[in-house]
Amino acid sequence: MLHRPPESNGDGLLPEYNLCMARGWESKSIEEQQSQASSSQQLGPRPTLDQLARLHQQQGLLLSRARVIQQLETAQNAQHREMLKAALVELDARLARLG
Repeated sequence: MLHRPPESNGDGLLPEYNLCMARGWESKSIEEQQSQASSSQQLGPRPTLDQLARLHQQQGLLLSRARVIQQLETAQNAQHREMLKAALVELDARLARLG
């Protein structure tokens, strides 16, 4: 069975239900575009490359810190615990230097 496009109603327009559907989708698309445009204007100026690099470094240090804390909670060996505590102090110092 072949799928046929809807027949015109004589004036060259598609049936009414197709027009309503198209308008509904179109209005949602326009609403979404307007919403995105207004939200992008509220974000303010774009960060510089230096700011992005600092943010990336800070996120990496925070992830490392979380991993060290998790390991510290489960570490059994006293020497290993001391090493993790020293690593945590160093990560905190590096985060403080970043700002």
